[in-house]
Amino acid sequence: MIKQIEKTVEYLKSKGFENPEIGIILGTGLGQLTNHINIIKEVSYNHIPHFPTATVEFHKGKLIFGEIAGKNVVVMQGRFHLYEGYSLQDVTYPVRIMEKLGIKTLLVSNAAGAVNLDFKKGELMLIDDHINLQGSSPLAFNNVEAFGERFTDMSAPYNKDINTAIEDIAKNNNIKLHKGVYASVVGPQLETRAEYRMLKIIGADAVGMSTVPEIIVANHLKLKAAAVSVLTDECDPSNLKPVNIGEIIAMAAKAEPDMITLFKELIKIL
Repeated sequence: MIKQIEKTVEYLKSKGFENPEIGIILGTGLGQLTNHINIIKEVSYNHIPHFPTATVEFHKGKLIFGEIAGKNVVVMQGRFHLYEGYSLQDVTYPVRIMEKLGIKTLLVSNAAGAVNLDFKKGELMLIDDHINLQGSSPLAFNNVEAFGERFTDMSAPYNKDINTAIEDIAKNNNIKLHKGVYASVVGPQLETRAEYRMLKIIGADAVGMSTVPEIIVANHLKLKAAAVSVLTDECDPSNLKPVNIGEIIAMAAKAEPDMITLFKELIKIL
């Protein structure tokens, strides 16, 4: 992997990806932040050596380098998931690349279902902690010590100072922002009624199919990390209706402006 990372980084630097401070991962239906970036360079994933390719139709599949509020950022417009057939090392490969390019902070967004029924679709949730239900770890591979300490501390995987700043920004902009625990599952199937009940029992407030592997690797690499979920549906096992992916994407788009405000205002003060 070391040689692959070196080749990927060399390619991106040759394309002008120089000295980004902040990395951003945009999740399902959350690609419009790119409209607020002074784009310097963008490259399709399938042109980047050793990079996975996004296979989900609502994930764009571009790596973007540009500027927001005077800060150099590298943005993943579309991410990778276990349910696409990738390994956890593939899913988190871009985080390792962004760190080698120079980022010190990683901001992540996702679309998630609200397990906590006090939370409503169209609202946002700041992730305070998580539960890994994906069955493995992105750090479970030979020679992981070449990249960082094997037994990575996860007592506070989401940076407390950044989370406090995000909460202040939400309050100042009248944005309803919950705080809670995100559970990450494999997917791509949605959960059964019994699974939603289990998730509530074990302490999850929201559930999705991403984010946790990237946050684990961010902590492995000593990056400051924060993540926000756009709640796209309500997971009430006593009143569960068939899933409509189109409605989920539409709900993500409806809530996206608030998420963009949080990230833009945060970047100004990082």
